[in-house]
Amino acid sequence: MANTGNINLLQLDTGILPKDACIVMVKTEWNAEIIDELEAGCLRVFSANGLDRITTLTVPGAVEIPFAVKSYWETKKYLDDRPHAFIALGCVIRGDTPHFEYVCQAVTHGISQLNLTLPIPVIFGVLTVNNDEQAKERIGGKHGHKGEEAAITAIKMIALQRSFKK
Repeated sequence: MANTGNINLLQLDTGILPKDACIVMVKTEWNAEIIDELEAGCLRVFSANGLDRITTLTVPGAVEIPFAVKSYWETKKYLDDRPHAFIALGCVIRGDTPHFEYVCQAVTHGISQLNLTLPIPVIFGVLTVNNDEQAKERIGGKHGHKGEEAAITAIKMIALQRSFKK
């Protein structure tokens, strides 16, 4: 989403909210100032909607996110506290080498694969930007707050999945 023109995204009209849902955020250590604000945005949305079963895992970088998601799911999938959704939070900023493309491709592919193989959604909250200014525009600037959007998306996807069971 390039701008905040999609007003429907920010509306939670999912009926009964999944207040018992367990959500796991997997965040990176890189670009901590941006990541911490993405996480804070998620937590604001969850708190405002009465969701309190939130776990945060920290990984070194974006490429490690899919591994952490898959490993956590494999550990918890048969337990009562298994997650109902994951949110991947990262920020990859373009540099002077092709490293940016490799990292972005790897994390995008990894999260896409998880969405096709896990029975729960993995929300893509990884910023892929050219510079710090673009990152800041996405944590409450002219491009909205991508952390809040990721949390809303997680809630909507949990509600959608639960609607299939009715």
